[in-house]
Amino acid sequence: MSDLLSVCDIKNDVENILEIAKKFKEGKIEGKPLEGKALAMIFQKSSTRTRVSFDVGMYQLGGRPIFLSSSDLQMGRGEPISDTAKVLSRFVDGIMIRAIEHDDVVELAEYSDVPVISGLTNLEHPCQALADMLTIKEHLGEFKGKKLCFVGDGNNVCNSLLLITAILGMDMSVACPEGYEPNEEILKKAEKLANENNAKITITSDIKEAVSNSDTIYTDVWVSMGDEAEEAKRQKDLSPYQVNKELMSYANPDAIFMHCLPAIRGEEVTSEVIDGPQSVIYDEAENRLHAQKAVLYHFLG
Repeated sequence: MSDLLSVCDIKNDVENILEIAKKFKEGKIEGKPLEGKALAMIFQKSSTRTRVSFDVGMYQLGGRPIFLSSSDLQMGRGEPISDTAKVLSRFVDGIMIRAIEHDDVVELAEYSDVPVISGLTNLEHPCQALADMLTIKEHLGEFKGKKLCFVGDGNNVCNSLLLITAILGMDMSVACPEGYEPNEEILKKAEKLANENNAKITITSDIKEAVSNSDTIYTDVWVSMGDEAEEAKRQKDLSPYQVNKELMSYANPDAIFMHCLPAIRGEEVTSEVIDGPQSVIYDEAENRLHAQKAVLYHFLG
């Protein structure tokens, strides 16, 4: 049995999972491969794309998704995570959790007898990264020789993108102000993977340097759930890193724009860019469904 808590957990399976996702999208995998199976979906954080894509994905595969908010579980009233993991393992075939703390997901997986899939933590967002790579493959055709530039806060999405691009041999740069760099431990892992796969990673506060020769420009909200107390400071620090028409002009002419959503137009990205011809955000959002189905098929099939 294995879990998906980090992109590193699937470093030998990324390309296979992406190929399965592509086949699901093309309708080449038929039947109900997860018929009779159940997935517990624990949400400590609100969600649109993660909840709907896992729910619909499990349904389309013939299985039963069970939505559980914190208020639905005794875990929300102080039951140990270990007890919750052991009990759910007797009922379901897999657990997907969208959590606040990464350590909680690690603990859940430690005591679970069924696969645990991270739907997001404060450290990583591996399922988003898979959907992003599926989108990039569709629009750019390949990973090697291409460059992704992440602009803004080096957050959980950025962390997972660093790992997955390194695994696939794609260059990645991060343009961020001092104090907003990606997680140090994640960065070390990503740099090791990049060296193994002839990819290059650059972390810089110089936006022009980061964006130059990029094939993909990616950003996320400046104030994530849980960062609301720092909203004013974050907006001030990150305002020079807004993705706008001028910034896009530094990238390759046919570069695509990506955002994991939700987006705040006028803050991290202008309407001109996110609603413009280079934006692929809705393909990216749709691909959450196909990537999620591939993950469920891989871990529960």
